[in-house]
Amino acid sequence: MAFMVKHMIGGQLKDLTGGLGEEKAEGEKSEAAAKGMTQEEFEQYQQQLAEEKLERDASFAQKKAERATVRSHFREKYRLPKSELDDTQIQAANKDVELPTELAKMIAEDNQEEEQKQSVLGQLANIQNVDVDQLKDKAQATLEDLKQSAEKCEVM
Repeated sequence: MAFMVKHMIGGQLKDLTGGLGEEKAEGEKSEAAAKGMTQEEFEQYQQQLAEEKLERDASFAQKKAERATVRSHFREKYRLPKSELDDTQIQAANKDVELPTELAKMIAEDNQEEEQKQSVLGQLANIQNVDVDQLKDKAQATLEDLKQSAEKCEVM
């Protein structure tokens, strides 16, 4: 019966006073005791949780910055407009963010292929009915002939 009265009137009294001067009832335990730990163990546990959360947040920020770096690289490569969001994510990482190694290798290979295509021999390979190997052989033979004739030349 006392429980019912306390429950009915206690809630209204709490609202009236705003919860000031509230004391724990005998049946209530501290949060540490409820989890079966001492207060010191509970504080260490809370500190460990906070440290783990900071590590997860830092790792997440690093991954976001890596993704932003990849996006910004492709924006530069294909001459697309820059994104402010990517720049802020890269700056938020507080570390030097580089392209992932696998992607960097792929980009290097692509750059080499593009350089070959832009060279004279690469352009000749695009022309139909031209045998690049035959052209190389002829060019080498011509150079060898020039070297031999230069060796025979008395002026030089």
